[in-house]
Amino acid sequence: MTELRNVEADLSRFRMRVLVVGIVVVLAFVLLASRLVYLQVVRHEDLSEQAESNRTAVVPVVPNRGLILDRNGIVLASNYSAYTLEITPSRAGPLEEVIDALSQVVDIQHRDRRRFKKLLEESRNFESLPIRTRLSDEEVARFAAQRYRFPGVDIKARLFRSYPYGELASHVIGYIGRINQSEKERIDDSEEASNYRGTEYIGKLGVEQSFEAQLHGVTGVEEMETSAGGRAVRRLANIPATPGDTVQLSIDIKLQKLVEDLFGDRRGALVALDPRNGEVLAFVSKPTFDPNLFVDGIDQENWQALNESLDKPLLNRALRGTYPPGSTYKPFMAMAALQTGKRSASVVINDAGSWTFGGHVFRSHGDHGLGPVDMYKSIVKSSNVYYYSLANELGVDAMYDFMKPLGFGQITGIDIQGEVRGVLPSTEWKRNAYKKPEQKKWYAGETISLGIGQGYNTFTMLQLAQATAILANNGIKHKPQLVMATQDAMTGVLAPIPPSPAEDLGYKPENVAVVRRALVGVTQEGTSAGVFAGAGYLSGGKTGTAQAVTIGQKDKYNAAKMEERQRDHALYMAFAPADQPEIALAIVVENAGFGAAHAAPIARRVFDYALLGQYPSEEDLAAVKKGLAPAPIGKPRRAADMPWPPGGATAASASLQQ
Repeated sequence: MTELRNVEADLSRFRMRVLVVGIVVVLAFVLLASRLVYLQVVRHEDLSEQAESNRTAVVPVVPNRGLILDRNGIVLASNYSAYTLEITPSRAGPLEEVIDALSQVVDIQHRDRRRFKKLLEESRNFESLPIRTRLSDEEVARFAAQRYRFPGVDIKARLFRSYPYGELASHVIGYIGRINQSEKERIDDSEEASNYRGTEYIGKLGVEQSFEAQLHGVTGVEEMETSAGGRAVRRLANIPATPGDTVQLSIDIKLQKLVEDLFGDRRGALVALDPRNGEVLAFVSKPTFDPNLFVDGIDQENWQALNESLDKPLLNRALRGTYPPGSTYKPFMAMAALQTGKRSASVVINDAGSWTFGGHVFRSHGDHGLGPVDMYKSIVKSSNVYYYSLANELGVDAMYDFMKPLGFGQITGIDIQGEVRGVLPSTEWKRNAYKKPEQKKWYAGETISLGIGQGYNTFTMLQLAQATAILANNGIKHKPQLVMATQDAMTGVLAPIPPSPAEDLGYKPENVAVVRRALVGVTQEGTSAGVFAGAGYLSGGKTGTAQAVTIGQKDKYNAAKMEERQRDHALYMAFAPADQPEIALAIVVENAGFGAAHAAPIARRVFDYALLGQYPSEEDLAAVKKGLAPAPIGKPRRAADMPWPPGGATAASASLQQ
């Protein structure tokens, strides 16, 4: 019996264990089924998307950047494709060892290493960075054979920006450069963030910067199937990129080159406008720089040379250089006198060679005067005494009120960034500009030198050119405009950019006629008569010589005893033809001396080109560069016969669809 009870107890325990195991197995299957239902039904879409993303990669397709053309369709900025050797630091291992090994396969210079290090410091993510650009086909083949040795290193086909004429018009065109960290943060916070995925370069200066939105285009997308190792297997879907628009400038690049050549090694700026609509025909700043240096990251030597040069080649003097206007200010002072009624054209002032105010002697024309001068003679013979007394009569605030609408000391609104305001003084300006109470006060003696374009007056050549254009256009003001049109890269549709509405400053025609007649007199019997002798047109203009440094009233100016950069600036403002002006300009040649000797001759050649289609002879070009040719010498050439591109440059012309 005891044995029977033991057997039954064992069976009971066995059955209990089987039941427990069965329940556990059933629960396991229930849990498994529940998990399968959860994964297959509840999370089906989510997991499907994750699986697809593990299999595919969405790659941005950077668009081709738009072209930049001059007014006649000559290409000033374009693109070309080249191979780049790039390293992804997060995947490459010890960078110095990798670069040393790579240098055994392709040529890697010390400057390439420095540029890579600089890019590495600026980059805070895991993007690939170029160690060498523009590889030859032979270098590509050598690396391809050794590729297995270099994880995280790849060859990529990149589009590079090309500026076929190098330094020509570099301040206008600008350049592109690699996006730095601050720019990346700004883009990421903007509505354009998605459109800049994959973009590594943006416009940094000039038209490239100011018309970035039009030139960039629309980024496309490629959906690629990838292997387990992350390599592309095949393309699944494609939304092509839309190339950037073509941007057409108003400048005539051949005229631009002529002016830059005429400056030679001298520093300065020239702005030429069409007074009828504000179009910029030439926008020169000398010296220039080569924007191609910046395309794939400028090296340390070139950056140091540009940045530390005393000539400041990176400074856009036409847009950001400010100068006293000197005697080129006098025609506008005369207009102020006529418009405000402070002085009529017939009033005669005796120019005895100096003018005394408050015990202070203001000199004019050295030790001799011009005698009795009316308004016409005051401009033609450039009387300082006439304008000393006029400034005193007007007062600083009346001068400010008249000159401000002309654009002096104001932002003109030209369609590229970086313009500076300069200084058009007033009593309010001085109160705001200085901190000490005694410095805030305006003294009557400070007004006198303003009348001849000295003192606190400092303006850009763009401002002086605009004011000249307003005078040439009978008081009608146009905003300067560099870009005439854009063209859609896909449809070819040309979209002209309309000029801003004109503003009538309300000048009386008879007052404008007085000043314009005197400006014509300057070219016929005044300070620039020798320069415009024999011209096939009539023009108006005014020479100017502005102090670069202050000279004491008891001291005489002697250029020979001064350092070159302390000598006077040479200026000229002008328009032509005199009766119906088609071009107006302002020019400064830094530290060159007299405007009639160095600035006016360049203006003469600009007018000959624009109005007569003439190009200076070789000997004339050489002489003007040195300030040795007032009127043209030698036989001028036909501008239409001058070969283009210059100097063997390879650049295509593109015609906009009309």
